Amino acid sequence: MPHVCVVVVGAGHCGLAMSRCLAERSIDHVVLERGEVANSWRTERWDSLRLLTPNWLTRLPGYAYGGADPDGYMSADEVADVIEAYGADTAAPVRTGTTVTSVRPAGRGYAVETDDGGWTADAVVVASGACNVASVPAVREAVPPGITSLTPAEYRNPDQVPEGGVLVVGASASGVQIADELIRDGRPVTIAVGEHVRVPRRYRGADILWWMEAAGVLDERYDQMDDLVRARSIPSMQLAGSLGGETLDLNALSGRGARLVGRLSAIRDGRALFSGSLPNVCALADLKLARLLDTLDAWAARSELDVPEPPERFPPTAVPSPPPLDLDLRRGEIRTIVWATGYRPDLSWLGLPVVNARGRLIHEGGVTRFPGIYLMGMPFLRRRKSTLIDGARADSQELAAHLATHLDSVAREAPHHAAGRG
Repeated sequence: MPHVCVVVVGAGHCGLAMSRCLAERSIDHVVLERGEVANSWRTERWDSLRLLTPNWLTRLPGYAYGGADPDGYMSADEVADVIEAYGADTAAPVRTGTTVTSVRPAGRGYAVETDDGGWTADAVVVASGACNVASVPAVREAVPPGITSLTPAEYRNPDQVPEGGVLVVGASASGVQIADELIRDGRPVTIAVGEHVRVPRRYRGADILWWMEAAGVLDERYDQMDDLVRARSIPSMQLAGSLGGETLDLNALSGRGARLVGRLSAIRDGRALFSGSLPNVCALADLKLARLLDTLDAWAARSELDVPEPPERFPPTAVPSPPPLDLDLRRGEIRTIVWATGYRPDLSWLGLPVVNARGRLIHEGGVTRFPGIYLMGMPFLRRRKSTLIDGARADSQELAAHLATHLDSVAREAPHHAAGRG
């Protein structure tokens, strides 16, 4: 097998950001991609999807958005174009159409097998993404026949959804965006609401993400968290980039006709059973929103920021009283269920125990317990914004520095392995 210092798995924005940082350090590497560059943005997104982040926050090592619409939100195709151009501009050594089938220890490094040959490497960066596989609960198996089931990765637009009512399970970013699109298409929509993060799209005259970056919220680090496991499991924010600055929360959806129910807990004898905790879940989201806005207002006051708009608080989430606890799926009212219940990474090819018994990745800021195995793009990897495009910029720079130190130690033990370092 040919030897390379580093194999990067995945040619999305995380893999290409790491490639740029390795190239700046003259570290020999290859980027392996099962499809094309930015493959998931072109093949696994619904038609109307836009970034949750404004264009000005689209930043990677050596790249910052310089277009004419800094406050707009890119479509999935536009994001893919940016990532593809970034890979070309940085001359990233990408091999497309190359699926990694296994990574296993070999000597002081690792053997990386693909469907097109293999390499040995001193280090491997797993940048294949945190959202490879839809995380659908086992209750899906009890859905009565005749009801269409879709995940956000399978959903494209309302035309593919049968006429009739839709149950959207999940109220994070994907769930509320798809629910909104279906409501606007005239579909009766019921939303099964679990834990969620409520935020306004704009606050005091600026995008909420401007505030969160300026006040340092997005840069909060993993080693500053009292409960890191909890921080890494928080759902995505209820945001949309396709509504012209409009806030997309449960109140907005209810106002357009959505019916709110609690978390889907079971399906028995064709009846969907919902938790009665809807009021408490929504009250908790409202409380966390108020705490966030308190943090932003306090920062603005300390910074003596001249903000034209005063502090604002939003009405509590309106929930039905009492919330419905069941729904007969056999009556024909619900024709489709959209499982917006999150994603998980697919690391079945990684022949190393980097996941614990509860299915959580074991790492310290992207550094695993296996010397030379690194992760990129996972929730709260090194900072709160790690899953944002801009998060890959900061994370890749820090992990590349750690990786370079590891390669130096490998080179000291086996000097012939250093041949790829400039």
